[in-house]
Amino acid sequence: MAYDFSALKAVFINSTLKYSPEPSNTEGLIEISRDIMVKHGVEVAVVRALDHDIATGVWPDMTEHGASSDAWPALYEQIMAADILVLAGPIWLGDNSSVMKRVIERLYACSSLLNDAGQYAYYGRVGGCLITGNEDGIKHCAMNVLYSLQHLGYTIPPQADAGWIGEAGPGPSYLDPGSGGPENDFTNRNTTFMTWNLLHLASMLKNAGGVPAYGNQRASWDAGSRFDFENPEYR
Repeated sequence: MAYDFSALKAVFINSTLKYSPEPSNTEGLIEISRDIMVKHGVEVAVVRALDHDIATGVWPDMTEHGASSDAWPALYEQIMAADILVLAGPIWLGDNSSVMKRVIERLYACSSLLNDAGQYAYYGRVGGCLITGNEDGIKHCAMNVLYSLQHLGYTIPPQADAGWIGEAGPGPSYLDPGSGGPENDFTNRNTTFMTWNLLHLASMLKNAGGVPAYGNQRASWDAGSRFDFENPEYR
């Protein structure tokens, strides 16, 4: 069956600890998902977070709060122009990388902003994640990423994560010769399923005009609307 997703845009943020142009195992896994999207007309951007001067902090623009520079405002505009956001990164000490944590913190810094419907800004978009490493922790890392994305307002489809880990302890990484990573059927299946689920749900949300606004508008709540909520104290 032919699908045309040319109305969609996607951004992958690679939270590797390697600066360009050093090869990134995480980017090797990203390429599987990206290639499927591109085949079906999606406009895709891959951003290596470490190549950008993303300041530490909890405000949308940290230059207004003491940082000498901050690349986040420009990256935020790129993220907001996309229908799909995939956060990808390596496992370190069984957890997400420090770069991944900073990206999530800066996404959170913008979570109080609103869209034109008065909803939180990330509503109407879908999110997923990809994890690489050579130690256990894929599900732990994915739980953190996907929980964070849905808490901020992203919609998470079924099977929205995939990953690859090698043998426990020191060993070959995803792109290393003989790792078995690119040939791993489980990883390839889950990455493919994740990609299609992101595409299907993003298309559904876009065609529906996003998530209906009734019941989730902060300004309306602040103005006194309670969207059928009944406080037992006032019964």
